[in-house]
Amino acid sequence: MPSENIWVINQFAGTPESGWGERHFYFSDTWLKQGHKVQVISGSFNHMFSKLPDAPMKLNLEVVDGRNFWWVRVPKYNPQSVYRFWSMVVFAWRVLFLPTDKLGKPTIILVSSMPIFPIITGFILKKRFKSKKLIFEIRDIWPLTAIQLGGISKWHPFIQLMLWVERFGYKKSDYIVSLLPNAGEHINAISGVPTKFRYIPNGLSQTVLKHEPLEHDVLDAIPADKFIVGYTGTLGLANALEYLVEAAKLLVSEKSIHFVIVGDGYLKETLIKASSGYENITFIRKIKKNQVQSILNHFEVCFVGRNDTPLFKHGVSANKYFDYMLAAKPILDSNNLIKDPVELSGCGIIVKPDDSEAIKEGVLKLYNMSNEERREMGLKGKSYVEEFHNINSLAESYSSLFH
Repeated sequence: MPSENIWVINQFAGTPESGWGERHFYFSDTWLKQGHKVQVISGSFNHMFSKLPDAPMKLNLEVVDGRNFWWVRVPKYNPQSVYRFWSMVVFAWRVLFLPTDKLGKPTIILVSSMPIFPIITGFILKKRFKSKKLIFEIRDIWPLTAIQLGGISKWHPFIQLMLWVERFGYKKSDYIVSLLPNAGEHINAISGVPTKFRYIPNGLSQTVLKHEPLEHDVLDAIPADKFIVGYTGTLGLANALEYLVEAAKLLVSEKSIHFVIVGDGYLKETLIKASSGYENITFIRKIKKNQVQSILNHFEVCFVGRNDTPLFKHGVSANKYFDYMLAAKPILDSNNLIKDPVELSGCGIIVKPDDSEAIKEGVLKLYNMSNEERREMGLKGKSYVEEFHNINSLAESYSSLFH
């Protein structure tokens, strides 16, 4: 395979130090070993990062384990304000003018959405530099997510603009990669070329995964001698945590069961207020990615939640599945039957979404199992993630698209 210069255009790409968005960092480990050059082009500000890059200039280079991370300066924003979208527009525009004397001319351009606008940038760059391939990666389906989950009208001018960009990207790309296993039907209906679609999910690289110990304040916040139902990740709309909090209220009389929610997000204060007065639920600040496995050791059961919406029929791609499964923890999955990793591996139980009573019953079912039953359930998940979500094999699937 000839050596390629891969431009990964992903405004929210991160490093392990960033604490979020490491997908292309881990993929590039394989690509570098294959002899390719990798330029990861990301934004200087991301509200999900636990550590922001040092990016005082319009373009800032950071070499991370042989990978070139180019941090493009973008405006800071509140994640719930329109300035978040302005930041996306600025990023897409500035990437158009990146200096090839520093990055080299791209032979492969990989645009990862969300945001969706840089696919226009990628198309222009492909034409300018006569690149071999333009690959459009869909992590979440936009604007469908905003319509079905956010309740925004399809006829809103901004949504109409995004619909146009979505159609443009699907039609102009050489390949469309999605992290969602069932997204092909939606994407193929728009692109009109089913052979463009490839499913390449998230994965884990155990060779670079570190088990960093927890700080004392985090350890002290975890109740001892309790059956812990835990959640780690973003505290946002898509994770349906309000129903987990309500389930905790329903189980307040079960003194041996305790709920621990780890992470940050714009719904955190709302969830804390909703749980006010209940002593069986604890909120813990966001921890580092390398500390996730350490905190999972303190959980008996891990929670994944999704809302009851047609959006998720296309599948889900949350990394928390794989974190939980790698830790061999049984998962309580509040979800429709959408062929997610819990359903496919048998590593947990699935209950109705948007239903705190169903979550409560699921907790009790797992609580009443023997330790051996829960252990066997967790080990099914560990075996599954090691076989089907190995980051090296997934990266090789990606590199097969380069020629």
